Amino acid sequence: MAGHGILEVNDANFDQEVLQSEQPVLVDFWAVWCGPCRAIAPIVEGVAASYAGKLKVAKVNVDQNGATPSRYGIRGIPTLLFFKGGKVADQVVGYVPQDVIESKVQRLLA
Repeated sequence: MAGHGILEVNDANFDQEVLQSEQPVLVDFWAVWCGPCRAIAPIVEGVAASYAGKLKVAKVNVDQNGATPSRYGIRGIPTLLFFKGGKVADQVVGYVPQDVIESKVQRLLA
């Protein structure tokens, strides 16, 4: 369910695509059945479009990939993790408005 400029990441390529990325990365942990995940998806897509070339945006389906969410202690979805230099720099759990996500992205890119 990845849109324009959004990478579908899985347990196998997570390290390469996220941890070894030259750019900061926003990772959206989601599931098909999750209502709040569907609600936040257009915001995540908007952020991907707005920050194309500066921020990598990825989605991890927690039903198809169990190792990565458990490695980062993901208990509830949607969870957005913000990575910089291979480390978690910030996070959001649950649905939040676009301005909250944008302010975290701006801090990440600063």
